[in-house]
Amino acid sequence: MVKLDIVSDPVCPWCYIGKVLLDRALEQRPDHPFVVEWHPFQLNPDMPRGGMDRRSHLVSKFGSKEAAAAAYAPVMARAEAMDLHFDFEAMARTPNTLDAHRLIHWAGIEGKQNAAAMALFAAYFSEGRDIGDAEVLADIADSLGIDAGIVTKLLATDADTDDIRARDQQFREMGITSVPTFIVAAQHAVPGAQDTDLWLRVIDEIIGKHAE
Repeated sequence: MVKLDIVSDPVCPWCYIGKVLLDRALEQRPDHPFVVEWHPFQLNPDMPRGGMDRRSHLVSKFGSKEAAAAAYAPVMARAEAMDLHFDFEAMARTPNTLDAHRLIHWAGIEGKQNAAAMALFAAYFSEGRDIGDAEVLADIADSLGIDAGIVTKLLATDADTDDIRARDQQFREMGITSVPTFIVAAQHAVPGAQDTDLWLRVIDEIIGKHAE
């Protein structure tokens, strides 16, 4: 088996797109060698813990409403081409994703890390839910068969907060400045949302080497 580390943030649209493109390759190669593990990277580490109005955040980040729209145009075009539903109009807030990363971590303990990450993407981008809200996170946990009561109690504490921040910082010190970044076998970094065909070539090459 080959480790595939995914450095990502649940509010990163290219992370969602990139993982769907990867998944389509994995579906075509059911004998793929990858073991996937998700890792935290906050695109907005200075975001208030309660998040902020999304439109205000985008204007602050890009300089104007028009500039923000232009920046997201390629995202919308790519999502539409993939039949992936993004509902940006439904997104009222940009959350701080620290707690979402904590949920992904806890889900990993129960072997449901990938499901949690994908559920967070869908909740934010397709449903416009505030994935920084404890009730929303508990509801997502419940949908995955994870004890929502325990998640609610953990979210009310600082459990694993320092660990998430330390892991985020570790990847920054490794030189990662954007997500998604996929790391194959702890050696090869593949940045950005790569096409399914590229992943098929990577998988076939790995399988070929293992067969030699």
